[in-house]
Amino acid sequence: MSNDHDTALAAADALIAAFAEGRTDDYFAAFAPDATFVFHTTGRRLDSTEEYRALWRKWSEEDAFRVLSCDSADRRLQLLGDTAVFTHSVTTRVSTTAGEEVLHERETIVLHRTDGDDWPAVHEHLSAAPE
Repeated sequence: MSNDHDTALAAADALIAAFAEGRTDDYFAAFAPDATFVFHTTGRRLDSTEEYRALWRKWSEEDAFRVLSCDSADRRLQLLGDTAVFTHSVTTRVSTTAGEEVLHERETIVLHRTDGDDWPAVHEHLSAAPE
């Protein structure tokens, strides 16, 4: 594996770890400001990290939303020059005012190398895993 591959994979792993551990500042810092987000649970694309962060705050304030854990499996990173596409299956345990729930989803995270060895995420797509 190339150093670029390892560095991009480490960036994806850091993003996932921050999400799983509830470190929201670190999680959102892993995205470029103009990153886009497509989630099966929202009716439209989110066009910036700040837009996603505002939605997260709403979930937290209105529904007491919290991530309790997140496990990543069936992982693949494709390195395409200065862009990396990371796909995986995720099992996420969340808590809301309705109680705890386990979500089974598939996710694609696109990372793009900036100056140096930084690989911020520029796109995230989350879909429900087939039954």
